[in-house]
Amino acid sequence: MSVFRTKSIEQSIADTDDPETKLRKDLGALDLTIFGVGVIIGAGIFVLTGKVAASNSGPALALSFLIAAIACGLAGLCYAEFASTVPVAGSAYTFSYATLGELVAWTIGWDLVLEFTIGSAALAAGFSGYFQTVLDIFGVEVPTQVASASEGFIDLPAVIIALLVMGLLILGTKLSSAFNLVVVAIKLLVVAIVIVVGLTAVNADNWVPFIPESAPTPDSDGGFRSLPLITSLLGIEPAIFGVAGVISGAAVVFFAFIGFDVVATTAEEAKNPQRDVPIGILSSLAIVTVLYAAVSLVVTGVQSYKDIDPNDPAPLSTAFEAAGITWVRDVVAIGACIGLIVVCMILMLGQSRVAFAMARDGLLPRGLARTHPKFGTPHRITLITGVVVAALAGFLDLETLANLVNIGTLFAFILVSIGVLVLRRTRPDLPRAFRTPFAPVVATLSVLMCFYLMLNLTGETWERFLIWMAIGFVVYFLYGRSHSRLGLEGEPARQEKPAAGGPSLDKS
Repeated sequence: MSVFRTKSIEQSIADTDDPETKLRKDLGALDLTIFGVGVIIGAGIFVLTGKVAASNSGPALALSFLIAAIACGLAGLCYAEFASTVPVAGSAYTFSYATLGELVAWTIGWDLVLEFTIGSAALAAGFSGYFQTVLDIFGVEVPTQVASASEGFIDLPAVIIALLVMGLLILGTKLSSAFNLVVVAIKLLVVAIVIVVGLTAVNADNWVPFIPESAPTPDSDGGFRSLPLITSLLGIEPAIFGVAGVISGAAVVFFAFIGFDVVATTAEEAKNPQRDVPIGILSSLAIVTVLYAAVSLVVTGVQSYKDIDPNDPAPLSTAFEAAGITWVRDVVAIGACIGLIVVCMILMLGQSRVAFAMARDGLLPRGLARTHPKFGTPHRITLITGVVVAALAGFLDLETLANLVNIGTLFAFILVSIGVLVLRRTRPDLPRAFRTPFAPVVATLSVLMCFYLMLNLTGETWERFLIWMAIGFVVYFLYGRSHSRLGLEGEPARQEKPAAGGPSLDKS
């Protein structure tokens, strides 16, 4: 019953043909690219731009985005090789199971539950805020008791949107993809308006100095829990702005890029995963990196970073309002409201697929992996996910939990990057439709950059992350280890099973 037993690649692929847990292959390269763009362009570009510009990077916000994008790009190359080699639902969980063993796979699966569930709930709550802003434009006000979890009894708009998204996902990924296509088009139009109109209102003086001089952190007395971990470990004097501020800003805006790994979780539903998944991952990252850099330059050019309120939930709208372009303010509010629906939907999709893969392997109750006879979707786990997300978004203030999404994602990226090197050594015979270029260098740089960004998150975030992971270990040793299909059926039997007629690795 070794906790480091691995599940063969052949068996992972053979499991995708089980009639009770078979997913429908509906998605092409365009669908996956749109999924990636749809989930990445969300709260990061609409909310974090102001916070990081005012508190960390100043006009060098664009550099913070670029650093975060490089880290994501390195990890994305590793994801692309894994997803094209192992086109199975579950993303980093499945990849880790094939290379690093069951305990590591469980750890990363539990970690992804944190990333996708908390992220989806936070974005549902974010949608609620923008939705109420849009209603204000038309003179409609939501009663306080049902408008906010912190000020009232429940955040009703957040609950409703989470349940509606859940229903859409149950009906099928193709329908979800079509809906996503329309909304992403709207989001891209809004971003284009921000860039084009914003360039006409930019004051270049606001970009000087581009990297503001380092200054003491205003709340430096907050202690270990409120400071970046690396500051406490190395005894560095807490500071904002400067080069250190740009890097700390990158650790925060990393949230703006999370979700591209959702593309990897849908590999099993791709028509030609060996080709489509790498295209979806890398093209979506390239598109949003360009857009983020442009928008960050606009927001710090239209309004001085010194005048930005770090707690402003709508910095883009505020910047244009300050410039007297109120119609763009309204367009941004409406676009953000619509766009956050898709981000919430795709993160929920990712969570349901990871939990589906874990249930199919027996690490969670096997019944959760059954798919709907008509829609071909994992309706049971999607239903549970939707209800949990709705409860979190409706009754909890998730601001303090948002950084958990960052640290969880960075940890997943590290394990995937290591896994690529391990699989290159242990299974050099596997056909790889996409190979990470200069894999040892790329994977090593990915690990180092992601870990360094993790160190730039606060001590409190590390505490919460370690507590969550400790709970996961308890669940694994009390349930998952003893119910694992790999353990119950035996490793040798499972590894020989595909030879009796299971599908080949070339199957698309």
